[in-house]
Amino acid sequence: MREYLLTLCITAAVTYLLTGPVRKFAIVAGAMPEIRARDVHREPTPRLGGIAMFFGLCAGLLVADHLTNLSEVFENSNEPRALLSGAALIWLIGVLDDKFEIDALIKLGGQMIAAGVMVMQGLTILWLPIPGVGSVSLTQWQGTLLTVALVVITINAVNFADGLDGLAAGMVCIASAAFFMYGYRIWYGYGLESAAPATLFSALLMGMCLGFLPHNMHPARIFMGDSGSMLIGLVLAAGAISITGQVDPDAMNLFAGSEKEAVHQTVPVYIPLLLPLTIIAVPAADLVLAIVRRTWRGQSPFAADRGHLHHRLLEIGHSHSRAVLIMYFWSALIAFGALAYSVNSGAMWIVLGIMALSAVGLVLLLLPRFTPRTPRWAEHFVPPRYRRRKAVDVPAEPATPTAYAASAEPHGEAEDDGVQGEEHRTPVAVGVSGVNGATAVGPRSRVLEERRTGTSR
Repeated sequence: MREYLLTLCITAAVTYLLTGPVRKFAIVAGAMPEIRARDVHREPTPRLGGIAMFFGLCAGLLVADHLTNLSEVFENSNEPRALLSGAALIWLIGVLDDKFEIDALIKLGGQMIAAGVMVMQGLTILWLPIPGVGSVSLTQWQGTLLTVALVVITINAVNFADGLDGLAAGMVCIASAAFFMYGYRIWYGYGLESAAPATLFSALLMGMCLGFLPHNMHPARIFMGDSGSMLIGLVLAAGAISITGQVDPDAMNLFAGSEKEAVHQTVPVYIPLLLPLTIIAVPAADLVLAIVRRTWRGQSPFAADRGHLHHRLLEIGHSHSRAVLIMYFWSALIAFGALAYSVNSGAMWIVLGIMALSAVGLVLLLLPRFTPRTPRWAEHFVPPRYRRRKAVDVPAEPATPTAYAASAEPHGEAEDDGVQGEEHRTPVAVGVSGVNGATAVGPRSRVLEERRTGTSR
């Protein structure tokens, strides 16, 4: 465990220290695209944060190769080299996209090539535990197609979730923590060395995300870009593929009896990691909904819009930070709930706990829709937004010829002259609230509109 912690800390430290210089490099290189209609941030922010994350991954692998116990992973398996090869390729594609905006189909082809490179070096699914059947060995083509599909789906799911400051890095860090706990339990609990690479990948992924998060939390100073989101998505998929397709469930000797019975009873252990979508269910659901929504509208599935889950949370009324924390909550609930169920599927308290936390999550989602009424005696102990508003009578000012002439002036002239436009604006009374409590200018008087247009009721 100490060597894993050392690898994690080295990866996080290198990522954290390199993010600052990478930010300056991104500004000089011009990797600061203009704000688009679907963006949430209001100021141009540099990308290319994936550069620091990739070098953090390389530093973590280099340190792990020189440690006593973790060096055996490099000697007994070629999976770390396969991961580094695929990560380097997908990282280069992401860097080019952050700078030059590569076409979506080209990126998809690059993702498939990166997955194929990992398959060629041995990081592939060899068999699957199927309930009622047993361990089913896959042919080379079946394993390759399934591996490539899982890699591409996971990369795009993480990429779609990268819409708010700190969202993708935090959710992937939560998922990698669940992977690490599961892999460490399989490796040291049951003595299966084939689970060691996945455990190492999870520790490296946690270090990459933790080192980048301080720079990416709201308000973000730098974005990871596609070079970072596709990179962490590939590492997450590599860990799931390694521990699912390389670990023989019959070698765990959990249950006596036939192989079919053993696999059938160990399904809760393998289902959470059989498909990485069960761990990153939130971004995966966002991916599926986005494809269905865009296809229904006749658009390309790769066309960007503002219909993602995090955008909808902002539209409901959540703040930026609260929307990110809610997404963290659901990711942790699904990831660690599945992990707890895999350890002991017969415990009823796990199911009840997940149901109770799900109810809490639903309340948090609908919180802006509630209008709480705080008692008078408790108004001094709650924030001002939860206090009852007192009606304030604003005396109506008598209309003067000057005021009437100013208000009756055509709207186009006021826009032509910037100085006069400022003078002819009607002041807004303090305390007038619009949508979501924001101060806004209300609708114009209907009488004045009729006088300007020369119509009357």
